[in-house]
Amino acid sequence: MAQLHDLRLRLLVQQESERIVDSLPEGLDLSVIQARCLCWLALLAEAHEDSANDAVADGDVDQAMAWFADSMRLRDVIQVVSSIEIPIPGACEDGDDSCQGDDSIAA
Repeated sequence: MAQLHDLRLRLLVQQESERIVDSLPEGLDLSVIQARCLCWLALLAEAHEDSANDAVADGDVDQAMAWFADSMRLRDVIQVVSSIEIPIPGACEDGDDSCQGDDSIAA
């Protein structure tokens, strides 16, 4: 089940990155978008963990479990987003077979 969840997250991120590339002008740096997303996801996960701790302090175990589960889901998403390799435009050399010849950005 965890593999299915991971696969769904990867597909969602790939679809969204393709949508971003299609909708914005040339020269878009997906590595910057990835870094910004990771920063926001980390902040959200931390806020959920803080809320879980507050709920525990208030004696609301059910709500604490819900906040904690959400923070774990966010941590899963952070792992997926951080594992996506985004080539940096212009970083490819002429002899490098791993780079695409048309300088397109892939996620």
